[in-house]
Amino acid sequence: MKSQISRRDALKTTTAAAAGMAFYHGALPRRISAAESPNEKLNLACIGVGGRGTANVNGVSSQNLVAMVDVDESRAAGSFKKYASPERFTDYRKMLDKLGKDLDGVVISTPDHTHFHIAYASMQLGLHTYLEKPLAHDVWETRTLTDYARENKLATQLGNQRHAMPNMHRVVELIQSGAIGKVNEVHCWIGGSRGMPAIPEDTPPVPAGLDYELWVGPAEKRPYHPSFCPYGWRFWWDYGTGETGNWGCHILDIPYWSLGLRYPSHIDASGPEVDAERTPKSMHVTYRFDQTNQNSPLDLHWYHGTPEVLAQRGISGKGHNTLFIGDDGMLLSGFDKHELLPEEKFADFKRPEKSVPDSPGFYNEWIAACKGGDAATCNFDYSGPMAETVLLGNVAYRTGGFDWNAKTLSAGNNTKAQSLIQTAYRKGWEIA
Repeated sequence: MKSQISRRDALKTTTAAAAGMAFYHGALPRRISAAESPNEKLNLACIGVGGRGTANVNGVSSQNLVAMVDVDESRAAGSFKKYASPERFTDYRKMLDKLGKDLDGVVISTPDHTHFHIAYASMQLGLHTYLEKPLAHDVWETRTLTDYARENKLATQLGNQRHAMPNMHRVVELIQSGAIGKVNEVHCWIGGSRGMPAIPEDTPPVPAGLDYELWVGPAEKRPYHPSFCPYGWRFWWDYGTGETGNWGCHILDIPYWSLGLRYPSHIDASGPEVDAERTPKSMHVTYRFDQTNQNSPLDLHWYHGTPEVLAQRGISGKGHNTLFIGDDGMLLSGFDKHELLPEEKFADFKRPEKSVPDSPGFYNEWIAACKGGDAATCNFDYSGPMAETVLLGNVAYRTGGFDWNAKTLSAGNNTKAQSLIQTAYRKGWEIA
């Protein structure tokens, strides 16, 4: 059993994949090709099956669920009870060693800080991968998984389930048809004030049935406390990515899709005083995009909190999370509704014909892609740059603004920012 993944192994796997094989601990994985029947069921392993993982297990339950992996027996109990036939594991590495050669894909729904090691090990086996947002814990991890999936022709899907909602499709059609003219700026937000949890002062025992050592995985180890395990981890920098990582991919998806965005050229951020350990209760990030489908640069704003622009323009943001501002009007959107503003201007507006096809179901997209069909709509080539952008917002908040070179993953002269692009792992989990 090894928790360390070497670059040599990764390169060897890439070379082997070009010849139609992928090696991991000497195993030859079973793969479904486009020539096989699309009606054949995939053999899947679900890693992290409690919490958000419960919905993801249900989402792929039409396939053969071969294995379920979770470090927390109590949190996984519902999925274990509902699906009795999959073999159960605590350690994903043992599962891959035993069953990897028989799998077609994995569904990963673990905390952010463990995404990379699990996904990379699975990909080295040639396994198609469904992975929860924000894809990984830092920018380097995200780029590495994105590139590896493309180079090895793996079917991927980021857990941006709202991408399949019809309202999202209609917003894309409106923006791309020029309903509000050329878009100059976009404001996106998530309300609430979650973040900055209290620093634990006690050290309760690890609950029975929780493998806390595996839960910590590659991250900095702290004494167990329920304030970060099983749920509050997302508000500690060592394990999570804050409310920005939690919601950013869902909400930035609409402007990314509508405006053809890829990588920002500059990022600035502001907010409360930075805490070295905990994510903030509010923040504001400004991303500059030089290349868009609007034929001119634009600024994309992200807020944890309510943006002032709503009050300035007399707009209620209730039930919404995105405001597009164009030369000829505005579009206010949430996940399931949208409005063209000002209302009187668009009273007789004729909507464009539907051009974005209905999704067959977000999980079904990935399942079909695994069987040789079209790429899923949130495959890593699309969602990877978006996830990187989300994570760069956290970097700018923690270190100050910087110019961004996406090709070299360089934060210019901001050495503090550069130090967060690829972060270190604790002993035994290093990438050699």
